[in-house]
Amino acid sequence: MFRPCALGAPSMKNYRVLRTLGAGACAKVKLALHLVTGTEVAIKFICKARQARLEFLAREVACMKALQHPNIIQLFEVLDTPEELLLVMEYAGGGNLLDYLLRRGRLEELEARHKFQQILAAVAHCHARGIVHRDLKPENILMDREHNLKLSDFGLSIECAGAALSTFCGSPEYAAPEIFLHRPYAGPAVDVWSLGVVLYRMVTGALPFRGSDLVELRDRVVSGHFHLPPYLSAQCRDLLGRMMVQDPQGRSSLEAIQQHPWVRPTQGLLAVHEPSPSHHDAALAEAMVSMGDQRQQSQTAVVERRFDEVMGSDLILGPGGGGRGAPRRRRRGRVSPPPRSPAHAP
Repeated sequence: MFRPCALGAPSMKNYRVLRTLGAGACAKVKLALHLVTGTEVAIKFICKARQARLEFLAREVACMKALQHPNIIQLFEVLDTPEELLLVMEYAGGGNLLDYLLRRGRLEELEARHKFQQILAAVAHCHARGIVHRDLKPENILMDREHNLKLSDFGLSIECAGAALSTFCGSPEYAAPEIFLHRPYAGPAVDVWSLGVVLYRMVTGALPFRGSDLVELRDRVVSGHFHLPPYLSAQCRDLLGRMMVQDPQGRSSLEAIQQHPWVRPTQGLLAVHEPSPSHHDAALAEAMVSMGDQRQQSQTAVVERRFDEVMGSDLILGPGGGGRGAPRRRRRGRVSPPPRSPAHAP
């Protein structure tokens, strides 16, 4: 039986688990309350004994540490125990894009464009740091309560720095032809293909490639032929045709996609403020001090990217972290949590 570490353990002193959000073969994701700030967070409990390839886990953590963007789920803190690795992350309370599409059906192009721009901005941030996601799909795109999109699940991500990759991975419906053909591939190009499939699903409500089994699906993906419904605008059809090109050499680059006429009308949404790793807000520092942390401790943790207890509190309090920006009510250096609801029992 997979059991998360005891709530009384020192590593969990700042958190109270509320309920389980999801579970897999070697991990569970739980909603928790950060007691220092009164903010809800998601904690991924990863059982090391059940993790077949620990290097994948190390890559996931390294990639998440390198990323800080409003359209990417923010890693706050890493808690390491002999049995488990705990990743404390931003909680997006609006579900995922797949559930949204299943409820809504195909999206009007105006809404689809706005959502696609956010996904594109997140992937561009990853690629600018030499990171490819390799598992882009609606299930891995979360939504906050304002329906802003947040890229998540970096379990298959890797820092490639332009090197050719060879691992067969990702979800078959969103995988590029070169993945199915077991050829060395360029990471950014497979992300572009997957982005095309995600966009197609948003604007049509269906998948471009389907099969009764993996062999049939493979044949259809490798053929590169898919139907473009006539109700799509000419610009949207053109963009999809440029992204899902069988030959990766002829596939649009991310930079070209950002300049495409279908994407550009409100391109300003792609420009976002990204705090530098050394960014430190004086008001946040004062809030940290009022909760018992020393200003120098906080500054050092952020500059050195420690992702420890001090940096976690700083990120949660900061813009995009979901925190209130200041403690609500002080009690022995902590914020008193809201009353516990029976519906949120662990």
